[in-house]
Amino acid sequence: MLNEKLKTVPGLPGSYQFKNKDGVVIYVGKAKNLKKRLASYFTGSHDAKTSRLVLDIVDFEYIVTHTELDALLLELNLIKKYNPRYNIMLTDDKTYPYIEITNEKNPKIIVTRNLTKKSKNIFGPYPNVRAARETVKLLNKIYPLRKCARLPKQECLYYHMGQCLAPCIRKVSIEEYNDIIIDIKRFLKGDIKGVINSLEKKMHEASELQEYEKALEYKNTVDNIKTTTNRQKINLNDLKDRDIIGYHYNEYLISIEIFFIRNGKISARHQSLFEYYSDPFKSIEDYIAQFYENNIAPKEIFVPLELNTDVLEEFLNTKFFKPQKGDKYKLLSLAILNAKEALIQKTEIIRREIDRTIKSVDNLGELLNINTPYVIEAFDNSNLFGADAVSSMVVFINGKPSRKDYRKYKIKSLNDKASDYHTMKEVIYRRYYKVLIEDLRRPDLIIVDGGIQQINAAKEILDSLKLHVPIAGLVKSDKHQTDYLLNQDLQKIEISKTSNVFHLLTRIQDEAHRFAINYHQQVRSKGVFNSVLDSIEGVGEITKKKLLMKYKSVNLIKLATLEELIELGITKKVSLNLIEKLKDD
Repeated sequence: MLNEKLKTVPGLPGSYQFKNKDGVVIYVGKAKNLKKRLASYFTGSHDAKTSRLVLDIVDFEYIVTHTELDALLLELNLIKKYNPRYNIMLTDDKTYPYIEITNEKNPKIIVTRNLTKKSKNIFGPYPNVRAARETVKLLNKIYPLRKCARLPKQECLYYHMGQCLAPCIRKVSIEEYNDIIIDIKRFLKGDIKGVINSLEKKMHEASELQEYEKALEYKNTVDNIKTTTNRQKINLNDLKDRDIIGYHYNEYLISIEIFFIRNGKISARHQSLFEYYSDPFKSIEDYIAQFYENNIAPKEIFVPLELNTDVLEEFLNTKFFKPQKGDKYKLLSLAILNAKEALIQKTEIIRREIDRTIKSVDNLGELLNINTPYVIEAFDNSNLFGADAVSSMVVFINGKPSRKDYRKYKIKSLNDKASDYHTMKEVIYRRYYKVLIEDLRRPDLIIVDGGIQQINAAKEILDSLKLHVPIAGLVKSDKHQTDYLLNQDLQKIEISKTSNVFHLLTRIQDEAHRFAINYHQQVRSKGVFNSVLDSIEGVGEITKKKLLMKYKSVNLIKLATLEELIELGITKKVSLNLIEKLKDD
């Protein structure tokens, strides 16, 4: 079947998607020539990792594009959409902190990781958020841009300290702001001589006027500037911004090292180690494209000779260079050496991690006699004698928690008479009705915390929705520890307590329980808070919100003084009534 289908594939650029026997997309790729690329998977011999991918392929689809650049853009979008099993290790969503001068009428200096098309004056990346914040703190002392999130109705202390132009009470011209922004840019690009001279002059003037505290403050600021800007120098003759990308790989893993060079200095570095299943150079090119979706690409990027960077250059709108001699080549060689050392040091750690996660997921599929459950959604319920019932859903992808996909549910339909059976029915219905209506990603396995009752509740709802997803139940012992597994046919599956599968299931169960308990405590706390305050005259929704944000619980409100309550914006009469009623409670 595949051979016949391959004959009809055109020799054009595009993106292709491999599917397994359940029609699930397991790999997304791109090609300049779809016919040649697809044929390469099904002819000739392959190494073990590529053979593993090919064995799972039952069908493929492809989308023709006008150019190879369009194919790359499509590939990236499809990877985000399908989160394919054999692409997942290439996705790296780590972002770095940058310093931004905001593009506003009254700009300010901030630390951000969220870069948008509106972001113009961006500097970085910085090695960590602390370094970026320290630099911003220093800049805010030197340059009088606004500090507040919203303009107040009157000037603040920063204005009287000479650290803000106070646009809240006076009109600041564009020219004034431009002069300041130019100075900040010079500072961030390493031109600090003028700033230091100015501060040292002010220090001497303050000293002559016997204003020794002010003089000491200027001296400390100068010292901080020298510390902040004194980083390792790179032996290059220019001060261009550039990234240096080195890599090293073995038969299973790729190690990547990126040096961020800004103004002739290493400002930060990035390391990544991931498993790959296709051509290593294509995997590296894909990684680079994905990495710079979340981070700013500089004007120049240095890479080794083997990479094909034509499409990347067009995609990132930047220049790629492949130095082969001189200081630039030495710098590239250093990045490659670091990548190699990281691969040597971390290979065993990564292999153990693969055993804990991906291989455990493979083994779990074998135990349940289902396809490998790369995406697992697990549910746990919590209530107090039927009251304040809640449920949690945690998601594990390739054996690792995907916290951005977690969901929590407040049970609506049971009027404080919740049972695990009815709670499970409601939450499974709400979750998977939404999955169907919004065409969301479907899990490979649903795990419920409990036994026969919970599995039957989930099966009843899934059958009514005509949704076919395997279900399993995790049963706890009398000591509330993971004991054994029930499959969807209610057959008991014993698991060795020392196996990686058992440890994976324990992590899933503990995480679902933790998430449910935390949410239940929040709901109960808010419920008690509201029930006590609802009976107090003068305490409405706005006042309750103020008290909840400030004190978190009724017991802490009881400790509040009259002055503290009045400072919160509550009238004296209501505050006195509140204190009196809570004493009686």
